[in-house]
Amino acid sequence: MKHKGVGRVALIVLDGMGIGEAPDAARFGDVGSHTLGNVARAVGGVDLPHLEQLGLGCCRPLDGLSCRAPEAAHGVAVPRSPGKDSTAGHWELCGLVLDRPFPTYPEGFPPGIIEAFERLTGRRVMGNRTASGTAIMDELGPAHLEGGEWIVYTSADSVFQVAAHEEIVPLEELYAACRGGRERVLVGDHAVSRVIARPFVGRPGDFHRTANRRDFSLEPPGDTLLDRLAAAGIPRWGVGKVDDLFAGRHIESRHTPTNAEGYALIEAALTELDRGLVFANVIEFDQSWGHRNDVAGFYQGLRELDAAIPALIGRLGPDDLMILTADHGNDPTTASTDHSREVVPLLVVGPGVRPVSLGDRETLADVGATIADYFAVEVDVGTSFLDEIAQWTTL
Repeated sequence: MKHKGVGRVALIVLDGMGIGEAPDAARFGDVGSHTLGNVARAVGGVDLPHLEQLGLGCCRPLDGLSCRAPEAAHGVAVPRSPGKDSTAGHWELCGLVLDRPFPTYPEGFPPGIIEAFERLTGRRVMGNRTASGTAIMDELGPAHLEGGEWIVYTSADSVFQVAAHEEIVPLEELYAACRGGRERVLVGDHAVSRVIARPFVGRPGDFHRTANRRDFSLEPPGDTLLDRLAAAGIPRWGVGKVDDLFAGRHIESRHTPTNAEGYALIEAALTELDRGLVFANVIEFDQSWGHRNDVAGFYQGLRELDAAIPALIGRLGPDDLMILTADHGNDPTTASTDHSREVVPLLVVGPGVRPVSLGDRETLADVGATIADYFAVEVDVGTSFLDEIAQWTTL
C-alpha cells in the first residue's frame, strides 16, 4: 500500500540527542550514557510541554515528562552501523548501513599521513592527537598565531580535524587543504568519515570558533534515499550540514550556526516547498553542548526546541509528515566529550498520523524506508512503518 506522495516530509535530525544505551554500548565504552535521561536527571526534571504532548516521554521514561495521550507516533530506533558518528547515523537513516566501521586514531595519525598532508599544503602540523576542539585551540592557538602551523586533532570518531585562525590562514586556503586531504591523503585504509575545517578567531585566552566550519565527507558507497528520490524527481531541500554528510550528492543545504536559525529555515522550507523532502540537521545539541559537556546549555536548547514545535507543526498540510529523530548520542553529563552509542528517539507527527507506539525499531533505516514508502520509491534496507501510522488516503 503506497501513499500518493503528494505532500511533504520534514525529517529533522536532532544531532546527538540519544535516549539511552544501545544494546552494544559496552563495545563503544558507553555504558551509562543516556543523553536525554541524564540531562533530565541533572536538571531535576525537564519542563517541555510540547514535546511531552507529542510523546517524548513515551519513547523512554524521562524525569519531568509523562506519557499521557501522546499526539505523535512514538518509539526509538536502534543503530545498526558499527559507528557512532554523524555520517554513519545519517547514512543509516537514509538506508545505507555500513558493514565495517570507519577508521579511528586514538593515538593520533601515523607519520606518513601527517607528512603527506604537510607536503600537500606547504604548512607544518602541530597537535596530532585526540583532543577537545576548544581545549586544543586554547592550548595551541598562541603557537599557531606565531608560526602558522595547522592544528590537527581527532576524537573517538573517524575525523581528521584541521583548525586555523582566519587571520592567519584564509578560509579558502583552509578549505583547499581539507579538500586535498580528503581526496589525496585520507583515502584507502585511512579513509576517515570526515575531514573537517575548523576556523577560529580571537586572541590567546579568548579564542572561539566561527560559523565557517566545513565538512568534507566520504561519498556514500551505495545508494541512499536521496539517490532514489532524485531518480524519481522528488525535490530535496536541506537545512544544516546534511549536504556535507552526503558529499553534496543529490542534496543542497543552507548551513546554520544555531538551532534557532535552523528552525526558521525549516519553517521557510515548509512554506515554499509544495512537495518533497525537507532534510534538516539541528547542530547545537551536539556541537555546542554535547561536546562541551554543557548540561545547562543542552537543557536550554531543549526548551528552545520545545518552543519551536507549535510553529513547525503549524506548517504541516493534511498529508504531511514531520519526523523528529537523531543520529547518535552525545551525553553532556559523562566525562567523555565524544559521541555516545545510544538508541535515538522517534516521533512522527502530522494531521494524518495515528499516535501509535512504534516500539524499538531494529535500525535507523526504518525512517528512510518509511519516507521512501510515502513517496512511492523503493529502498533496499529498512522496514516502513507508514501503514502503522497512516490515516490518510492511500493507493
